[in-house]
Amino acid sequence: MSGAMPTNPKPFLSGLVGKAVLVKLKWGHEYKGFLVASDGYMNLQLASTEEYIDGSLTGNLGEVLVRCNNVLYIRAAEDDEMM
Repeated sequence: MSGAMPTNPKPFLSGLVGKAVLVKLKWGHEYKGFLVASDGYMNLQLASTEEYIDGSLTGNLGEVLVRCNNVLYIRAAEDDEMM
């Protein structure tokens, strides 16, 4: 069986605080910004957030709170992906 190794989400999110992240939402939108904080439910607070729909920048949102049940996945953003 090949594929990604499962990761414990709480330490993973703690390690991303203060770093650039890409958050993909269930309906396809993407948010790129800096992870400020996450809580026990894994809700996310992002700063300097940009919204992308179908790969196109649709706007700068600034500070954003994302409810946990809307997130498809979160990953560290590559340096060339950020602002």
